[in-house]
Amino acid sequence: RWSFLFMNNFAITPGPLEFWTDFRVTNNKALTVRVGQFQHPFSLESPLSPTMLELVDVTSQAVTYLANGNEPLLGPNYGRDQGIMLLGDLFNNHFHYELALMNGQGINQKDGNSDKDVILKLEYRPSKQWRLVATGQKGRGHATKTCEWNPIAIGENYRRDRVSIGGEMKVPTQLGRKSTSGGICLRSEFLAGKDGDVGSRGAYLTGSVAVGQGIDVIASADYYDRNTSASGWQRTDLTGGLQYWFYHKCRLQVQYTHSFCGHLLGKDYNRIQAQVQVAF
Repeated sequence: RWSFLFMNNFAITPGPLEFWTDFRVTNNKALTVRVGQFQHPFSLESPLSPTMLELVDVTSQAVTYLANGNEPLLGPNYGRDQGIMLLGDLFNNHFHYELALMNGQGINQKDGNSDKDVILKLEYRPSKQWRLVATGQKGRGHATKTCEWNPIAIGENYRRDRVSIGGEMKVPTQLGRKSTSGGICLRSEFLAGKDGDVGSRGAYLTGSVAVGQGIDVIASADYYDRNTSASGWQRTDLTGGLQYWFYHKCRLQVQYTHSFCGHLLGKDYNRIQAQVQVAF
């Protein structure tokens, strides 16, 4: 019934990423209490492991800015925060929920105000191949940085709300038997946020299809508008590529991306990325 986890980051800024403990209240998985610093439940894509996500860029723009680590007014949080959460699976594991009360300041940071963020995640799993996810966040941030597209000043407390809805499909195929992806994977999500008086929104559609023994074709369309009240802050990324799974969770990825940028973000540009992943 009782478990704990500690995860440390040895990269550019060393320090703990997660430290939390779980207590399973019921004999089944209907109710578990988690306390500490952990991945918050906002968005479908944010909690997913980078070792399984399709893009070299890892997460979509909207998830990166609204959920997973590049919030310009707070600094990087890696999709994690400190707080307490209730979670569980109901109705023969067809329904999953997470309800969290968080500081709202990100990892390894003292809360900048007396307000807390409430995050709710509801997930419906009609079958092993499908899941539908809706998440919402209500809170107030405390700015520690400034942002080009938002006039909030350092030290200011501001409205910080989020909402998302998305779905994921995973269908195993014969060609996917030797791919960790398993065959056909399709994931899409719409996200919107409000920081002070500035709204933002984005959406993505990312998929992979096994076309050979251990070989997947990757495609993604990703849109994000940083400020919906002003033109010129939007960017659309179109990505295509291949990945080869040469061992379980070990792969070689090559991808091409063309970015269509609003005039305030500069000119359109292209990039080619390659990555080797070794997991053990």
